[in-house]
This record gives sequence, C-alpha cells and structure tokens, in this order.
Amino acid sequence: MRKQKGFSLIELLIVVAIILIIAAIAIPNLMRARMSANEASAVGSVRSINTAEISYNAAYSNLGFATSLPYLGGPAGAACVPSTSSGCFIDSVLSTGTKSGYVFSLTVGSSAAAGGMVPSYSILATPLTPNQTGVRYFCSFEDAVVRSSTGAITAPCAATTPALQ
Repeated sequence: MRKQKGFSLIELLIVVAIILIIAAIAIPNLMRARMSANEASAVGSVRSINTAEISYNAAYSNLGFATSLPYLGGPAGAACVPSTSSGCFIDSVLSTGTKSGYVFSLTVGSSAAAGGMVPSYSILATPLTPNQTGVRYFCSFEDAVVRSSTGAITAPCAATTPALQ
C-alpha cells in the first residue's frame, strides 16, 4: 500500500471549526470597537459644529447663529467661498448632516424676539442605526457643553441632559 500525502477530511474540518470559533469571538469585539470609533467621531463633530457656530456668529454678528448645517459648510467638491449661506467653517461631509454612522441635526431658537437675529441653537447627533453604528446620543447648544444619553433625546436637547465625561 502506498502512503498518500495531504490532509484528511477530519483534519480540515477541525481547522475550519477552530477558525469559526475564533471569528465568533472576534466579530462582536470588532463591532464594539467600530461603535466606539463612531461615537468618538460624533463627539468630535459636535464640537466642530459648536466651534463653527461660534465662528459664524462672530463673522456675521448681525445674523446670530447659522440656521442650518449647510450654512456652516461649503459645497461638496468645489472651492468654498465664505458667505452667509456657506460659511466654510466645517467640511462638506459634515454639512450634509451624516458622518461616521451618525445623523446631525441643527435646531435654532426663535429669531423674532431678537429682531431677526438667531439667538440660540442646539445640535443633536443620533446613531444612523441604533445599537449598530452607536449606542449613545449626543447633544449640545450655545454653551458648547457636549451632553450624552443612552436613550433617545428629543430635539432640542435639554440642559438637564448629563454632560459628557
């Protein structure tokens, strides 16, 4: 009888089973790491929007704060020219309202009481797909304090929402 070279079917099945066990352990950790990265990006984006709103208010003090995210950014794929409708303070990706698994919305206060000026704003960052792209919700308003919650936040966010730590 001649000896055959190679692996038996049992040996191959054992190797495949070991690989599947390792993958089953690693994939949830990878998902958690991705959610953490998305949440960190969302916090950074909320801070960028806060800075952009303060800069917009300083540049266009007769208008107050910007009324929408596109007013803080510029057109996608084109040179940004600063104006009241495209401040060029944030990148064009963030000004669309969706970035890194989060949706960003900007709500402004009533401008009638301030003589046409926008006196306040609030930013809300919600996961695009809750429990997949992120677990926490983030919000901030003109005091520039970033707040977080694990439950859905109603817009605009309240000052009683705990600050991010």
